[in-house]
Parts: sequence; C-alpha cells; structure tokens
Amino acid sequence: MDRNEVSLVGRLSAPAEERPLPSGDTVTKWRIIVRRRRHRRGAALSDSIPCVTFNPETAAVVRALKPRDQIEVTGAFRCRIFGPSNAKTWRYEVEVNTAKPYEADLPEPGDPADDLDTAKLAALVPRQVPYLSPAG
Repeated sequence: MDRNEVSLVGRLSAPAEERPLPSGDTVTKWRIIVRRRRHRRGAALSDSIPCVTFNPETAAVVRALKPRDQIEVTGAFRCRIFGPSNAKTWRYEVEVNTAKPYEADLPEPGDPADDLDTAKLAALVPRQVPYLSPAG
C-alpha cells in the first residue's frame, strides 16, 4: 500500500506569504527549519523545508505565528512542475493539511510529582531516518 504522509516539527523561518491564484484561491507559502542530528564534525545541520497550503484555516494558524516559533504540520510530499515545455522547473514541497503551534511537554526541573517517563522523553527525540543508498 502506498502512503504519502509527512509530519514535521520545526521552526518557522519567516512570515508566511500569500498569493492569489487565477482560480480565485489563495496559496500560502512558508518554510520550516528542521534541525538534523549532530554532524560527524560536531556541527548541527538543518533543512529548510518549503510548505504550502490552500486551506484558509491552516493559513490563519501559520500567519498568527512569528518567525522562530515552533510549529507542527502534517500533510503530503508533492512535486510541482512549472514553466514552458522546453524549460521545466521541478519544485518539491509539503502540501500541509493541518498546522498548530508546537509546545513540548517537558517536566519542570525538580518537580517530584512528575517522574521522568522514558516513553514521553523518547517521543520528543527525533528519530533517525536511514539514508537511501544510490541505485547501482
């Protein structure tokens, strides 16, 4: 069974931009900065992932956030092709269905009533995704 599901938690890089389309719809665009695990040399790398939505409610949530605010989005990975037939441009982006501000539920330091739950803590740590090896 094929699945195209994306779930991202990161920081908003800049305010969202809106653009009206000839159809009368409005597309809202923004980028999410997602940190990678530490690189071998000790430097933390990040990815800037382009996101779009055509949903006015989702766009309102994103517009309400400031740059550097944490955000959680879900959607699908899309490849869009633009331009004339002799000079096509391919663009990959996440078409977002839902967006919400993200706040990690970390226990307060020194709070004896809130024991450190390893399952809760493990859910906050990013999972490593194996890289695809080039096809031979």
